[in-house]
Amino acid sequence: MNDLAAESARVAIRPLTLDDCDEFVARARESRDLHRPWLFPPTDTAAFATYADRLIDAPDRHGFVVCERDTGALAGYISINNVVHGAFRCGALGYGAFAHAAGRGLMSEGLALVVDQAFGPLGLHRLEINAQPGNAASIALARRAGFRLEGFSPEFLFIDGAWRDHERWALTTQMRDRQLLSARSGRPSG
Repeated sequence: MNDLAAESARVAIRPLTLDDCDEFVARARESRDLHRPWLFPPTDTAAFATYADRLIDAPDRHGFVVCERDTGALAGYISINNVVHGAFRCGALGYGAFAHAAGRGLMSEGLALVVDQAFGPLGLHRLEINAQPGNAASIALARRAGFRLEGFSPEFLFIDGAWRDHERWALTTQMRDRQLLSARSGRPSG
């Protein structure tokens, strides 16, 4: 098993591979209505090859698929991009659920596993999520995972032909430790 693979009650995460192409592309096509206008995952073989090439064996990126444990079906994907080590030790998360898995809590479990990998084996200290203000599902996932809103970045990312505003969310190892301690003790993490 890969060092970056992990599982929870209902999902498993593992690094994205070229063998994921057919199912990933099919799921992305099925999920167009869910993803638009926020996400544009690869919906054909050539686009997937380009996407995977940027993530597989890249020192500054890690791509994961979230799989349902009972069926092995791809439920979504999560990437850690722009990884910087040294004093910063930070990465930016990107993610998307596939339509058949949306709203079932599978991405919450998958994101928790990726955060564990980022703060554990990958040695990061901080993770960031940049979400468009109208993307309620993405923002809700960030909140559920314990990320805090840190600010607003106008015209931050070029998506679908225009520079889009984004909210900046972040989680650090210290925040995560306080949340875990609070959950064990039953007290708010404040």
